[in-house]
Amino acid sequence: MIFRQLFDSISCTYTYLLASRTGGEALIIDPVLDNIDRYTQLLGELDLKLAKAVDTHVHADHITALGALRDRTRCVTVMGRRSQVDRVSMRVEEGDTIDIEGISLNVIHTPGHTDDSYCFSLPDRVFTGDTLLIRGTGRTDFQNGSPADAYNSIFIKLLTLPDETFVYPGHDYKGNTVSTIGEERAHNPRLQVKSADEYAEIMNNLDLPNPRLMDIAVPANLSIGFAQEDETLRKATVSATEAVSEIESPDTLFVDLREDSERAKAGVIAGSVHVPYQRLDEHIRPGGAFHAMIAQSAKKPLLYCAFGERSALALKAMGETGISNVRHLDGGIDGWIKAGGKVEFIKTKP
Repeated sequence: MIFRQLFDSISCTYTYLLASRTGGEALIIDPVLDNIDRYTQLLGELDLKLAKAVDTHVHADHITALGALRDRTRCVTVMGRRSQVDRVSMRVEEGDTIDIEGISLNVIHTPGHTDDSYCFSLPDRVFTGDTLLIRGTGRTDFQNGSPADAYNSIFIKLLTLPDETFVYPGHDYKGNTVSTIGEERAHNPRLQVKSADEYAEIMNNLDLPNPRLMDIAVPANLSIGFAQEDETLRKATVSATEAVSEIESPDTLFVDLREDSERAKAGVIAGSVHVPYQRLDEHIRPGGAFHAMIAQSAKKPLLYCAFGERSALALKAMGETGISNVRHLDGGIDGWIKAGGKVEFIKTKP
């Protein structure tokens, strides 16, 4: 596995880059906007294609690079379902996995630092964001934080992982880079408590100043959605209400860009064809399956995904390869369901 731990010296943020092989797909966790050129340079040097960019929570001390990486690389943006961010490509919840080629991260909802804090684990390591730090824990005094929730997240969920599990935090202010679950259980001063009340007593009396960039970072990090500002994109955007009215139209071909796990969980629009976003390039190039399908069909494709971000990106990509007369569903399957559209559920593969 390719693994890189990158450090932002201004916010003391750790960013993690993972891939299973040179020349394959990569995933990045907690990227910082100021370092986007550094990330893209490293991706190029390692011959990696960025497939997904993930944030552990809405950050208050730096501006995320999720939106910028999406716009530059067309990667899928991912956050927890509890996040109030305006729009990302995928929203995950506890028990889900975040998958790229050769790597599958388990999703753990760990509220406490914020109510939308999530950790992501592999068999040998866990990326803890601001929930569990090296010899510390994330503060709980803003963004719907809760000492009681933090105690449960740490003691019931994280500290039940095997002792040898490596802990990779979202920040460190003293130069530490990695720890283990066993090490933190034994030596983290905030974990040497006997009850949730005792932990809350510590957290409620930290008296810390707000992060310096909090008033700038939080609003910016809540508004990273794909704006329909491009004239071509705006003309090709179909509202959920309009799309529902086209379900019986013989002229419309619904095209589902989501992953199998998303389709199984949320359902599909009846009659949809499946063109996975992660394989879009091979489908839309001349000679590709989607390119051939469009050439042979009189139907007008209507792309949809989970929330409308991947379909907008796919629309732009198709335009660059000469595929026209394609539209996308604003709001994705989420908007479709809210507008009263029906879905059918497919059988998952054994």
